[in-house]
Amino acid sequence: MPLPTRNARGVLRCCCLVTLTCTTLAFAGGQSPAVSEGLASSATKLGTQANSSEAALDTSLRLGPGDLVEFSVYNVPELASKARVSSNGDVYLPLIDYVHLAGLTLEEAQALLEKRYTDGGFLKDPHITLFVDEYASQGASVLGEVAKPGVYPVLGEQRLFDLISSAGGLSEKAGKSITVMHRNQPDKPVTVALSRNMSDHPESNVPVHPGDTVIVRRSDVVYVVGDVGRPSGFLMDGGSVTVLQAIALAGGTNRTAKLSGAKIIRKGSENAVHLKQILEAKAPDIPMQADDILFVPTSSGKIIAGRTLEAALQAASAVSIVAVRP
Repeated sequence: MPLPTRNARGVLRCCCLVTLTCTTLAFAGGQSPAVSEGLASSATKLGTQANSSEAALDTSLRLGPGDLVEFSVYNVPELASKARVSSNGDVYLPLIDYVHLAGLTLEEAQALLEKRYTDGGFLKDPHITLFVDEYASQGASVLGEVAKPGVYPVLGEQRLFDLISSAGGLSEKAGKSITVMHRNQPDKPVTVALSRNMSDHPESNVPVHPGDTVIVRRSDVVYVVGDVGRPSGFLMDGGSVTVLQAIALAGGTNRTAKLSGAKIIRKGSENAVHLKQILEAKAPDIPMQADDILFVPTSSGKIIAGRTLEAALQAASAVSIVAVRP
């Protein structure tokens, strides 16, 4: 069969180009709805898979400053050692000197070390194992009114109540709110409600991430000092406390108390309280505020003029704190 002439070959090339262009246009703008839906579905699946991969990557545990790493090489026990990741993210290991491991997963760190030992000619086809004894960089600080304040590991997906449980639970002086400060948003603390029964506020069980700080607030306190049965500080866990309630919690006034001299010390100022009239229901009860000091002097003693505030503050600092539960 004779070969096409030059002009014939040019015509054939043009025909091929026209056919290819038409096919491209058909896929670009003239496809059927079924084809469009298929392409959109595939794109959506790819986007979902990418997002899932990114999410999985974000939750991977990574080495960081302060982590204590245990290092071993299969069949080379003399190279086994422990090292803590320095503040700049480096670890010193035998033969290969300093290696930057911060930000790597365990698998990535192992692969890097195996390459360093191989490239340096120290080992042939090494099998290295890393084990993290302490995940200091993967911890969250739990402060305030918990049994054991400290830094606790946050491995995988962790939530607030799990972390509080790790810290030994709430103390008797715990208040009704918790503040969570996220490492990536320290200027936007999150405050959640709290109660003795944590299941009452399931919405408060927020996620906690490495580097976060959890502060369990102490409950508000009112103090009753002076000539009363049991001078004490009382936690206002049940809400507000009135003068009558505070006196009752303190075991009432003593027979030697000077009821007409009672005062509430509030933010450095003194406010007279008609305690006798309140006890006799001849005057309205007075609600107390957080850190108020109800001072009831004794009638047998003499308080130097102007020294009531000082005496009340000294007495309040010496009393024990009692939890008042509703």
